[in-house]
Amino acid sequence: MKGIKLLGAVLLGLGLLAVAYGGFSYVKDTDKIDFGPIHIKVQDKERVNIPLWVGVGIAVVGGVLLARKS
Repeated sequence: MKGIKLLGAVLLGLGLLAVAYGGFSYVKDTDKIDFGPIHIKVQDKERVNIPLWVGVGIAVVGGVLLARKS
């Protein structure tokens, strides 16, 4: 049952982070040009929004898994 408690703790932490931050962002390389000594690289910053109800739901499931007796 240690695996279930660990999963519950991870889900609870991820749910709380989703509620606190509302999503995450990352950088995606879109274009790269190498023309002799000239190097051009274009990076786009993307943002993934996580709805509030998803974060709360994940946190609740994690809390329930942590609170289980067995």
